[in-house]
Amino acid sequence: MPEKFTQMTAELYRYAVDHSDGQDELMRRLEQETEREAGDMSVMLTAPEQATMMTLLVRAIGARRALELGTFTGYGSIAIARGLPADGSLITCDVSEQWTEIARRYFDEAGLADRIDLRLGPALETLAGLPESEPFDFAFIDADKGNYPAYYEECLRLLRPGGLVAIDNVFYGGLVVSNQGNSERGKFAAEIRELNDRIAADQRVLSTMLGVADGVTLALKLD
Repeated sequence: MPEKFTQMTAELYRYAVDHSDGQDELMRRLEQETEREAGDMSVMLTAPEQATMMTLLVRAIGARRALELGTFTGYGSIAIARGLPADGSLITCDVSEQWTEIARRYFDEAGLADRIDLRLGPALETLAGLPESEPFDFAFIDADKGNYPAYYEECLRLLRPGGLVAIDNVFYGGLVVSNQGNSERGKFAAEIRELNDRIAADQRVLSTMLGVADGVTLALKLD
């Protein structure tokens, strides 16, 4: 059968972004401040079209409790929280006081501070303290790549049946399909590739990998 995809170009990508719900003024300012303060690290910011997709997904599945691993300056957190109902809650995890200071300011300005519970400390420690008796509807993994496999298992443990986990950077800049030898980036690419293979074969979930931003896998936890 012929391959049923359209090759993404910069022009086509811009077309897709222009035909998606765009950033509002607050998110634009958050993006600009992150770029100004974080420099090259601002690449960790969630892409605008990916943020819109998460708001849409959270709202579509009727999520009330959400979990995020990797807050950074709060762009993705705001996107998730905006999809929750007024009495919904998001637990977001990070280790950086510097970047989450920015996040806290924008949570307040967005009117979402009462909906977002920011927890500082190693995410695996935070996750270990969360009980299965209070399951989540949605989880987003966008943190240190070396711990992705452990994050995935913990998120599955904490999700309700029918809950959804989204995993960012599953393309890892395209390196998952190339051999980068023993470099650090090559090591992380190999680990993400291994996780991608594991999720594709995981009978506990129904999954698909999407060409959004740097690749996003969606995995629906089955009964």
